[in-house]
Amino acid sequence: MADPASYRPQTGEIPTNPGVYRFRDPHGRVIYVGKAKNLRSRLNSYFANPAGLLPKTYAMVHTASSVEWTVVGSELESLQLEYTWIKEFTPRFNVMFRDDKTYPYLAVTMGEKYPRVQVMRGDRRKGTRYFGPYTAGAIRDTMDTLLRVFPVRSCSAGVLKRAEASGRPCLLGYIDKCAAPCVGRISAEDHRALAEDFCTFMGGEAKPFVNRLEREMAAAVAELDYERAARLRDDIAALKKVFERNAVVLAEGTDADVFALHEDELEAAVQVFHVRGGRIRGQRGWVVEKVEDSTTPELVEHLLQQVYGEEAGLQGRLPREVLVPAEPSNAPELAQWLSGLRGARVDVRVPQRGDKAALMSTVRENAEHALKLHKSRRAGDLTMRSQALQELQEALELPVALLRIECFDISHVQGTNVVGSMVVVEDGLPKKSDYRKFSVTGAAANDDTAAMHDVLTRRFRHYLLEKSGQSELAEAAAKPAHQAALEAATAAAVADSTTPAPRSKFAYPPNLVVVDGGKPQVNAAARALAELGIQDVYVVGLAKRLEEVWLPDSDFPVILPRASAGLYLLQRIRDEAHRFAITFHRQKRGKAMTVSALDGVPGLGESKRKALLAEFGSLKGIKAATQEELTGAKGIGPSLAAAIVRHFTDDGEGAATVPAINMTTGEILDA
Repeated sequence: MADPASYRPQTGEIPTNPGVYRFRDPHGRVIYVGKAKNLRSRLNSYFANPAGLLPKTYAMVHTASSVEWTVVGSELESLQLEYTWIKEFTPRFNVMFRDDKTYPYLAVTMGEKYPRVQVMRGDRRKGTRYFGPYTAGAIRDTMDTLLRVFPVRSCSAGVLKRAEASGRPCLLGYIDKCAAPCVGRISAEDHRALAEDFCTFMGGEAKPFVNRLEREMAAAVAELDYERAARLRDDIAALKKVFERNAVVLAEGTDADVFALHEDELEAAVQVFHVRGGRIRGQRGWVVEKVEDSTTPELVEHLLQQVYGEEAGLQGRLPREVLVPAEPSNAPELAQWLSGLRGARVDVRVPQRGDKAALMSTVRENAEHALKLHKSRRAGDLTMRSQALQELQEALELPVALLRIECFDISHVQGTNVVGSMVVVEDGLPKKSDYRKFSVTGAAANDDTAAMHDVLTRRFRHYLLEKSGQSELAEAAAKPAHQAALEAATAAAVADSTTPAPRSKFAYPPNLVVVDGGKPQVNAAARALAELGIQDVYVVGLAKRLEEVWLPDSDFPVILPRASAGLYLLQRIRDEAHRFAITFHRQKRGKAMTVSALDGVPGLGESKRKALLAEFGSLKGIKAATQEELTGAKGIGPSLAAAIVRHFTDDGEGAATVPAINMTTGEILDA
């Protein structure tokens, strides 16, 4: 662990302005981001008496090896910059609110010719109306119920095109859960009106539709049309069922998000009820590990930053009120930031009495139950992962804890399309954002050991290059003459929020490298690390035949018990690396399946090849075309047309006229 005194800045060097600061570890990773009204006062508190710090803060300052800061003009700017950096760097000592799922929304694509009702997750799309969020089971049930009353299109674009081409609707059209605009049963205008009614109902205005259906049912009974009356009765029951699911909890017209949390020394659970028009329209939950010593107001501040900062295009969807269990210390700046996101005023406050306080109590009970459930579920999983990592460390006699493991695999078919894969496991869990793929070419593709050596060399060469670049940046930052330039560059990068921050190709190095294979593969991997001068990364191999664990330069493998949790962890990592490599290999092989006589024309890409075939019908037609005729195809200019003519001219300089061949079957595709 680093000594905080070794990187403590001089007191006179730290400004007294508001700003945001970052602690970095020896690998250059940002491990903590914070903000302060007075940078000098806040940073000095970390170094004045490290022994008196709280345990988690003590661990942070001893893990770090440098600190840097950026001065801003106001507390609002520091709030925005802090959130930007937390989102960019995901520091390990900052509180990060993560739920275990992406909550689905019920969406109506009003921007299409025939609006479609569907369940959507992820980013919002222009011209689409969203309702929710809901739980997965509730949203499917709601959608299925409402389609019998509002038979709006719910099929995909491909199904719609096939129905239009064949003149026959899909199954939903036959069972009256779609008005079938694709075959002309309803006009586009009437179908859009039906979609508008669907949106109106989901917006909370159910009574007009129920009253209308009741009048139609009474008229059908008067006309002795009992079959239609029965259908209308069922429709009314369906609407009431959906409408009654959303209980009235506050006065009509009340739009609010009600947050509550329940916490202990290590974790906190958060629940939010989304209230629109006085009714609960959705619910979400998070569980967070308290990696920093945060008070409840600080937790609330980070919660609102991350929940609303992750949402794009909040105009019209962020409520007028945000009710929280404790007022954050910078509530005015937070309310100003949220108002800017919404485009209208947002109030952040703590309810003291009445219906809103009673609802807050209900949300708090949900948070308490969520934390208990999380702990009961996590206990078993965490125990098994910890046991597996500990068993593996003891069996391999490694002196370091296995916080990060990387596994490499090579995939090919008889030496063709050779690829490599790298999968990552941190704390026993896969980290898919750090997975990487490698294309292996040249001499390295001749055998598996050479390919493994090439992949390991490339992976850790990138790490060394990034490490040297970070060292140069740290040295530059330490020079007073460059401090102002560094801060100006950082502030300019943050100001342009539309420009993505540069990302490293690879993350920090692992504690253990696992290769798929036996002694030859392990020795090749160890040789690659030794050639690069890397000594603090350990290497093992897992052979498939007997599940033996091989160490470098060892004549005998390590045999783990078949029921060992450590062996099971290694097998899962190896299988994941194999799956990832096979997937990439199939993609690469699929692209190489078909070769064409047009492939050798410089500047002729896939879209222009398609344009030529669409214009002339076949390769024979393209060969017979003159240069002037070729320019009639979309995207083909005079110079490219001349290159195509030269390519097919058999004068000893151009390419020979080779037909397109399917490399799998040998079939000639073009004549």
